[in-house]
Amino acid sequence: MKVILLADVKSVGKKGQVVDVADGYGQNFLIPRKLASPATAGAVKRRTKEMADQSSKKARELEAAEAIAEKLGSKPLTIKVKVGDGGKLFGSVTSSDIASAVKAEFGESVDKKKIHLPKPIREIGEHQVKARLYKGVQAVLKVKVEAEES
Repeated sequence: MKVILLADVKSVGKKGQVVDVADGYGQNFLIPRKLASPATAGAVKRRTKEMADQSSKKARELEAAEAIAEKLGSKPLTIKVKVGDGGKLFGSVTSSDIASAVKAEFGESVDKKKIHLPKPIREIGEHQVKARLYKGVQAVLKVKVEAEES
């Protein structure tokens, strides 16, 4: 019996695969538990269309992420902060601050959790920060921390 797996099933296959299983296993275990559905001609055709749509969607997302990475790496991001005596910052520049500055300057939203900042920035100057935009796509941001004019 051929079935389309609706979920990962150990020692049978991954979600979305069309597999051949024993009749009793398919009828009495997989289908009642909604782990699989019968592989009719229409269901297989629908599944192949869904897989093609997913792959084209992933390709579009990857292309968009690469374009954003190019845009973010093109010019430095300037963040103005309050500074005390001796050039010390009041507080620090965090990934949340960087994400909001990217939104303001470039018009692109980047999740603060995707910005890799080993430790908060606590001094004035230029810093390199990496942002993971998509699987396999990273943007290197040049963050320029400057003193705020009072």
